[in-house]
Amino acid sequence: MLSTTNPFTLKNIADYQYFSKEKIETAIQKSSDAFEKWSEISVSERLNFIKSLINTLTKNKQLLAETAVAEMGKPLKQALAELHKCKLLCEFYLQNSDFFLTGRKINTDGCESYTKYEPLGVVLGIMPWNFPYWQVFRFVIPTIIAGNTVLLKHSSNVAGCSILLEKLFTEAGFPENVYQNLLIPGSDVKKVIENKTVKAISLTGSEKAGASAASAAANQIKKAVLELGGSNALIVLNDADLEKTIPEAVIARFQNTGQSCIAAKRFLVQRGVYDTFMEGFTAQVAALKSGDPMNENTYIGPMARVDLAEEVEKQVNDSVAMGAKIVLGGKRNNAFYEPTILTNVTPDMPVFSQEVFGPAVPVIPFDTFEEAVALSNQSDFGLGVSIFTSDIEAIKEKVHRFQEGAVFINALVKSDPALPFGGIKRSGYGRELSMEGIHEFVNVKTVYIK
Repeated sequence: MLSTTNPFTLKNIADYQYFSKEKIETAIQKSSDAFEKWSEISVSERLNFIKSLINTLTKNKQLLAETAVAEMGKPLKQALAELHKCKLLCEFYLQNSDFFLTGRKINTDGCESYTKYEPLGVVLGIMPWNFPYWQVFRFVIPTIIAGNTVLLKHSSNVAGCSILLEKLFTEAGFPENVYQNLLIPGSDVKKVIENKTVKAISLTGSEKAGASAASAAANQIKKAVLELGGSNALIVLNDADLEKTIPEAVIARFQNTGQSCIAAKRFLVQRGVYDTFMEGFTAQVAALKSGDPMNENTYIGPMARVDLAEEVEKQVNDSVAMGAKIVLGGKRNNAFYEPTILTNVTPDMPVFSQEVFGPAVPVIPFDTFEEAVALSNQSDFGLGVSIFTSDIEAIKEKVHRFQEGAVFINALVKSDPALPFGGIKRSGYGRELSMEGIHEFVNVKTVYIK
């Protein structure tokens, strides 16, 4: 059994029965059977179901949003925005999938040579709780449009969201078992990966979960895409427009109560604007409204679980014990952790050296651009970096120096359906979204005719 708990009220929401071993095996077989038919229909026919899904998503957005609020504490406005983003993703692939999945002709010594994109089969998705709908959509939509079928193992604390997602696809009229929810504990994931019928996996989550799943997939020689978080730097240069930069910096760190892999988790501010930045940034963070996530004015809700808030508290307290200073915040009440700003931070402290998955941020001064690059790269992760400057052309010449999957100039790092998304180093491998995302779970077949 598993139970879901509201992190704001700390009250039980619902209890669910995990799938039995027999039910898991049946689900895998049903997914395989569904693949045989789903893979045979045209891309255009599959896209008709995506059109229906958009309508179903729109009709059910309030229920979906309120379930996310209840299960993981996301403020209601942000939950609704997440669902709108899911809609935009569907629309993007509606417009572009025919092109993305059209093979290319190749000039060879044969009379005809070309490539075809063909689906792999059953793909297992292992998804986290922090964006319970967006994370699923950005994996599922391109994967099923390509002709695969999907088994989805969601995080247990958003079991209600995962059940609603399956109902969404059913209501949209998708053929039975093209999309299936697997209500299983983490301990059963390895067995699913090892099943011969499952051809590939996509995992978004922690390093530990990613290493475990990737190891199981590698032992079976199966494709894996991993998105394992980040400790993104946000760099503010002396010539940055602070009036525009500071509001972006607030969102970059504190959106979704700081629980985002692409959140800016280490602020590096050039010394010439450090004091001015700190004054404006601290004031705007202090003004953020905390409280009931169902309240439309709430920007900072509780963290998704009490233990997650305790982990952030420990990282901050351990850093303070090493000499860091708290400028704002620093207190916890159950699952609530105050928006927190720290200074006097050095790279050996937990708030710099570890990923802080919650509303706390160190702000570190630097003198030269070279120093900023070195500090940014001083991380086991490599998902993205934001750089704020007035001299865009100069930075464009230097983006290669950042060990990241993405560089955003004068903007926070974000996941956009049109842009390939993914990292390097311990942030994982493979790409989601855009054309690269739809190609992750296809066989690029070569056809040569003499």
